[in-house]
Amino acid sequence: MVSREQVATAKSIHRRTGKTFYLATRLLPERVRRGTYVLYGFFRVADEVVDGDESLAAAEQRAELERIREGVLGDRTPEDDVLAAFADVKETYGIPDGEVEVFLDTMEADIEQQTYETAADLDEYMRGSAVSVGHMMVYLMDPERENADAALPHAGALGKAFQLTNFIRDVREDIDDLDRVYVPMERLRSNGVTIDQLRNHEPSEGLRTALQSELSRAEALYREGVAGIKYLPRDCQFPVLLAAVLYAEHHRLIRRQGFDVLSERPSLSLPRKLYVTAKTSWRWWRNDDPEAVFDAVSAVPSDRTGAPEGDREREEDVATL
Repeated sequence: MVSREQVATAKSIHRRTGKTFYLATRLLPERVRRGTYVLYGFFRVADEVVDGDESLAAAEQRAELERIREGVLGDRTPEDDVLAAFADVKETYGIPDGEVEVFLDTMEADIEQQTYETAADLDEYMRGSAVSVGHMMVYLMDPERENADAALPHAGALGKAFQLTNFIRDVREDIDDLDRVYVPMERLRSNGVTIDQLRNHEPSEGLRTALQSELSRAEALYREGVAGIKYLPRDCQFPVLLAAVLYAEHHRLIRRQGFDVLSERPSLSLPRKLYVTAKTSWRWWRNDDPEAVFDAVSAVPSDRTGAPEGDREREEDVATL
């Protein structure tokens, strides 16, 4: 049984480190919201083993991840409150061991993996770091079994879309703080971009072209992901849609900066988040079709004939919010 204290600890981690997703999470129904805080807390605890404590050697990081694995999979009693809560949530909602395993395998890969040669290589990484997260959320929302099966591939696509947005937004942070590059190397090389240029924060036309390609790939995944929101329980659909709209809003900033994410990290202000939330809520009240609302309000260009475009033009006038 997950205690109130355990949820509070996980919630504080979520609020501190995942501000965009936290805003959407607060709109989930109580039966899902508490578990979401726990899931996010677990993800951050595992991630911090690799990215948080620079004093740990690689062998120590692997040993700590193994301790986490054993704790949440029932092979030992978890000592950490967040891990104990996650183990309970996993059991209660029937989250498969395989989803947890592939997530932790990816965290372990981050210990030494610094680049990814191809888009397929990056997709393989995201199977653990993003797709598994989307899948776990579906189990947490507990839709009808036939809908869960339909929702899973879309949830995985949306998880990848979120992560690709993060990868594009955080190019400078990743190279500076972690010495990692999450843009496929073959895409960078084909556009004449070197890792040294990234380390030196040198924007270029080649980097712009490479990031445009990654952004287009992310936006196709957003559309694929949003198309599956209808399979989720009714009371979960708007929060998931809002999360997609908010994450994709970074694309508007990235485009406005000319894809120069090395000089300035694109970041949404709180007023902008609240504006986007209000606009999305109003559209949802008028038309509770997730795809139609996403087409009308998001920064992702529509691929559906006849989708409204007026909002996108008007939003440029309030871009300074």
